[in-house]
Order: sequence, then structure tokens, then C-alpha cells
Amino acid sequence: MGHVTLKLATSLDARIATASGESRWITGEAAREAVHRLRADHDAVVIGIETALADDPELTVRLAGHNGPQPARVILDSRQRLNPESRLARTARDIPTYVVATGEPDATLVALGVRVLTVRAIGEDRPELQAVVDALAVEGLAWLFVEGGGQVAGSFLRCGLVDALEWFRAPLVIGGEGRPAVGALGLKSLASSPIFHRTSVEVLGEDLWERYKKAG
Repeated sequence: MGHVTLKLATSLDARIATASGESRWITGEAAREAVHRLRADHDAVVIGIETALADDPELTVRLAGHNGPQPARVILDSRQRLNPESRLARTARDIPTYVVATGEPDATLVALGVRVLTVRAIGEDRPELQAVVDALAVEGLAWLFVEGGGQVAGSFLRCGLVDALEWFRAPLVIGGEGRPAVGALGLKSLASSPIFHRTSVEVLGEDLWERYKKAG
């Protein structure tokens, strides 16, 4: 059984970007350093393909003096749209990089060293997240650090798979046209909301770092 930590870095009104997609940097340097420390404490960093395509991230631990292993990188990518020229694909032989798909492995990605895991699909050909967590655990990746966008965050919460929240809040307000940190959950009542207990609050420069554990 895996452990899922969801990281959110948002404005005060829980937005992760403006309507145009501008998001660098909402939080400050101290918060970003804390995120790198959290990455180092997990087996893998998980994002969705839309984040991979938009940001071309490296998803590495970049801390002064860090000599430990890098976490694996996992991209939820049902149709295997990861760009072979992306940083993730080009460094797949140096740092374990997984694409979680719903079809047969793409030969181009495999040739680059990307490890393609095929899981069952639900809905609009999306990977079934419990199957994703189980498949990654088989690979030795039990502690997952989810950094995807609002749809990925909403999907993990909707499935009840989030064990811990690491929420970094910056002292700015973006407004309703901004992109939400959490996508639709499909709640029918307040009582069905995911519930978390706050375990600590820390000031990081101008930002707040709130830590939560799943209730129960």
C-alpha cells in the first residue's frame, strides 16, 4: 500500500496560476527549498502530462549539499504524449522516469530509457489512480509526492488516496479567473468532503507552510 502526499503552492485564495497560466513564482525561495526537502523524503514525484507539457520540469532535488538519490519522476500520461525532447525524457537514463499509460508502451519513449507502466483506464481514458499507486508500489515507489496541477490534485482527493497535504500559501490574491489548486470533486454534500487534521503551521519568509494528515 502506498503513501500519497499532495503538495499545493497557492495564493491565499487557493489559485496556482493566473488565467493565462503565469505561476512563477507564487511562493518564495524558502517555500521552494522546503519543497525540495520534501521531494528528497519521497520515492517519486508525480505530475500530470499537462504540467509536463506546459512547464518542461526536471522534478529533481536541488539542494546545496544534497548527495542522496534523486526521486523517480512519474508522469500520468494515458496517451504517452511526453515530448521525447523534454528534460524528463532526455534524462530518463540518469534518473528513473516513468510514464503511466493505458496502452502499449511507445517505442520512442522506451528507447530513451523511459519506463512505461500500463494500467487500466477509467472515464475518458484516464489511468485508474488506485491501480497507479499499486503499480508504483510494485516498482518500489511507495512514498509518492504529487505535484500535479488542479486536475491531478482533484483526482487523488476524489479517490480518497491523499494521506498528507503540504500546503504553501503566498500572501497574494489572484481571483476567480485564476486556475484553482484543486479540480472538481463532484461532492453532493459538505459531509462527503475529504477531511484533514492540521498538524503544524510554519512561517517561511512571507509564506505559510501548513501541514495536514488525513482524518481517521
